[in-house]
Amino acid sequence: MPGVVSGQGVSSSTVYSRGTVMALKVCIVGSGNWGSAIAKIVGENAAQLPQFDNVVNMWVFEELISGKKLTEIINTEHENVKYLPGHKLPANVVAVPDIVEAAKGADILIFVVPHQFIGKLCEQLKSHIKKEAFGVSLIKGVDEGPEGLRLISNIIHERLGIQMSVLMGANIANEVADGKFCETTIGSINKEQGKILKELFQTPNFRITVVEEADTVELCGALKNIVAVGAGFCDGLGFGDNTKAAIIRIGLMEMIAFSKMFCAGPVTSATFLESCGVADLITTCYGGRNRKVGEAFARTGKSIEQLEQEMLNGQKLQGPQTSAELNHILKSKNMVDKFPLFTAVYQICYEGKPVTEFITCLQNHPEHM
Repeated sequence: MPGVVSGQGVSSSTVYSRGTVMALKVCIVGSGNWGSAIAKIVGENAAQLPQFDNVVNMWVFEELISGKKLTEIINTEHENVKYLPGHKLPANVVAVPDIVEAAKGADILIFVVPHQFIGKLCEQLKSHIKKEAFGVSLIKGVDEGPEGLRLISNIIHERLGIQMSVLMGANIANEVADGKFCETTIGSINKEQGKILKELFQTPNFRITVVEEADTVELCGALKNIVAVGAGFCDGLGFGDNTKAAIIRIGLMEMIAFSKMFCAGPVTSATFLESCGVADLITTCYGGRNRKVGEAFARTGKSIEQLEQEMLNGQKLQGPQTSAELNHILKSKNMVDKFPLFTAVYQICYEGKPVTEFITCLQNHPEHM
């Protein structure tokens, strides 16, 4: 699996002045629950820090809400009433329905859409991005290609030709939007870009650590969603906290083992102790949408697709699809048996294995991976 390719970035030591071409223009690609929450932080920081252009464009997939365009609602009421109701967005965050127009002139692109849509969006953006621009992915998922696993940041880099960093952490969107204290991790092999991104995102209650293991950071964000579905199964079956703790521990083992097998660069245990690792895993297994839908799946017997429609207000669930993508990769490498938790989640979601057999799949889990 290729790592994120390094390149030349904009130096954070450059002196910027608001109103000149040197101020960095930011575009947020996406406006769902997480995208809107991050828009609150980015918009407020851009308005206060001279190194960033005051106006932050946010690409919004146009929808009609009670007969009115969602972009119009956001730009007049400064609230994403569908995906982040009850939270005001800064007035300098401008909703734009055309992706090319939204990204026009952007120096920094923040990608925060369901990973299923990134290919199409990159095709639309191709040849419309500044050569010196760089991006950061907040997308928690992976893709598969002819040669196996593909990170979303790598797909964006390959299609748009821009250097990418990633941001992953224990960040439930509504809590971030509420201003509750949390931590997050930026993975960036370009130290200057990592420093700029930290300035753009960090607040007193949104604390950021920058690490160089970008691939590991991104994989953590994708793989923990599979574990969270399993934690939801545990809750739905009524197995209790001891069992759930075991699922989290086993899931972390599989996350580390998978990362060591598939990352091109170094994978150290220190990265898994950052917010992107064990912290994100814990919070997702207790409070995330993947856990919530996994619990409903075990309790109701309804399909994942049906529960998505009923419970997520148009948003997409990442855990089951990521488990399917990983299962395909593991089969091609003859490694399915080495990842019983990941495999069990996939088989239950897509192959009709009874959810009641989930714990059975884990009882003979190898002690060492």
